[in-house]
Amino acid sequence: MSREFPIGLTPPDWLVRNLQPQQAPLNRPAIARAAVAMSLPLALGLATGHTAYGALASMGALSGVIGDTADAYRMRILNIAIPQLFGAIGVTLGAAVYGHGWYAVTALTLIALASGMISTIGAVASVSGLLLLLNSVIGAGLPLPGAWWLAPVLMSGGGLLVLLLALLAWPLRSGVPERTAVANTYRTVADLLTTCGDDPAAGYDAARQAVTQSLNQSYDLVLARRARHHGRNPELTRLLAQLNAITPVVEAAPAVHQSGRSLPPGIRDAVRNLAHAVETGYTGPIGLDLPAPTSETTRAVDHALRHAAEVVTAPDVDPRGIDDRLGRPAALRIRAARAARNVLLSSGSWRYGLRLALCIGLAQILVSTVPVPRSYWIALTITFVLKPDFGSVFSRALLRALGTVAGLVIAAAVLSVVPRGWWDVLVLLALAPLIPALTPRGYGYQTMAITPVILLLSDILNHQGTALLLPRLVDSLIGCGIALIAGYLLWPESWHTRVGDRLAEAVADTAGYVESAFGTPAGTSGVETDPAARARMRRRLYRDLSVIRTEFQRALTEPPPTGRLAAGWLPLVVAVERIVDATTAARVRVKHGAPPPSAAEVTQVALQLRELAEGVRESEVLVEVRTDLTGPAGSVLEPLRQEVAAARAIASPH
Repeated sequence: MSREFPIGLTPPDWLVRNLQPQQAPLNRPAIARAAVAMSLPLALGLATGHTAYGALASMGALSGVIGDTADAYRMRILNIAIPQLFGAIGVTLGAAVYGHGWYAVTALTLIALASGMISTIGAVASVSGLLLLLNSVIGAGLPLPGAWWLAPVLMSGGGLLVLLLALLAWPLRSGVPERTAVANTYRTVADLLTTCGDDPAAGYDAARQAVTQSLNQSYDLVLARRARHHGRNPELTRLLAQLNAITPVVEAAPAVHQSGRSLPPGIRDAVRNLAHAVETGYTGPIGLDLPAPTSETTRAVDHALRHAAEVVTAPDVDPRGIDDRLGRPAALRIRAARAARNVLLSSGSWRYGLRLALCIGLAQILVSTVPVPRSYWIALTITFVLKPDFGSVFSRALLRALGTVAGLVIAAAVLSVVPRGWWDVLVLLALAPLIPALTPRGYGYQTMAITPVILLLSDILNHQGTALLLPRLVDSLIGCGIALIAGYLLWPESWHTRVGDRLAEAVADTAGYVESAFGTPAGTSGVETDPAARARMRRRLYRDLSVIRTEFQRALTEPPPTGRLAAGWLPLVVAVERIVDATTAARVRVKHGAPPPSAAEVTQVALQLRELAEGVRESEVLVEVRTDLTGPAGSVLEPLRQEVAAARAIASPH
């Protein structure tokens, strides 16, 4: 007979969320690249009698495997090549201060400050900053073979081998990842239309979030480095037009959902047919078997689908009429100067850089004053854990400790049983694929996969065998402890200051979107009512809310009070998303025949949203707010008023 856990032994929700593996498909090409890229350099080293050189190149390949996450081939170059450059600089600087005591402490602390500040620029910069510090720690902690320039060349060569393998299929599959992403966006829109009118709305909300994520991914892939290619690449221009064409269908979905009536299955099938045409590049005639529209909402869907079909099947697209829905970017020189200025002047950039520098400095002082063998592992642990843009610091410290223990069990079996030599190549051939296979499951699983690989390569360099295991466990626990105390608990950055301000900005932007959607004069509201500007505003709103939702999900994995605060505020994020939906639905109805709202109604709703934004910005906890929304019962804004009232009710104490 099964027995329930006693109440005191039931694991808390935040711990369950941390340990639960995430669902993700296997990236088989990345798995194959990891196996070849990490085992081939070691095999070449053994064959030429330079095993240590091969191990260094394999270690460089490890960083390339970790960065091998992009779908688009153009993005793979950026995600792998640029971090390798920073990694080469890092290992050069680290090796220059190897064995120099306090000089090494000072150098690594300053590198940690620069690494942390660089990491705040963006995703590629974050990985570059990470690799800069990681390789500096390795160079300062391990005696590297050969001349000063050899280690950077070998480690960068290993990473570039991953890039070479990732680009082998580019001539045959150019544009395929982008087309697949856009086609998948069309399919998620078909799923969204299927859920319209359902009650309860949980299925619709989940489908809407999936559409937002898919649109974000597709725009990012198609518009990657668009300042250089925008208007010059016909394939990218065509895909961008197809993405823009599905947007009116997405905008019509909230209106359909509000109506409470499901759409005929033929509409969903029509969108799926368009998705197939996008994926295959078909430009022939598509027979849309659409039912005759009978209301404002069905007219909106019918009009949007026919427009999308025209764009998808058009043989040529004029790039001059295509807007990227996110705003045309500035020139690369201007964006680089802006990023540098933001890094130097941003308090958030300095705050994160100082946190990382403090922790690395403490680690280096510790290992300089206390005899800890191969102590570079402490700083490595801190570098991996103290990455807030990769997730909760607390959660990463917990998962790092658990993943290290599991990885050490695997490493113990390998180091105690497998003899050195060619057997190491076979073991690496088996272990390397686990890294891309387990990384999407969660950070703890990634740590479990990476730990035995690093220990195997370290053993090839220093020949310590199983004597590495216990020191590595102790070093990991020390590193996690320093990150938790000096990089997490001692910094009074509450969850609210990380996320609450961004949520308040999103609510204020929603007020501007409401004014823009119904043509409030620009002289009164300062909001541009141009349709393209309105579309860009809506895309930015959904993108910002998607990022905020991700931050809330991360906060839920932290123990109280942070996790409890996040759980209390998360419904407000959902409510703001529904306000944007209701605004879009009202706009669609007005465009297709519904009477427009009065300026007084629009102003009242915008005022309520701005008051809500101020309440969110100024409060650490949910506060009581006033709800005073009235208007004509038959107004197109009535559903919007109800959503705003619901949001303000959420922001009241229970």
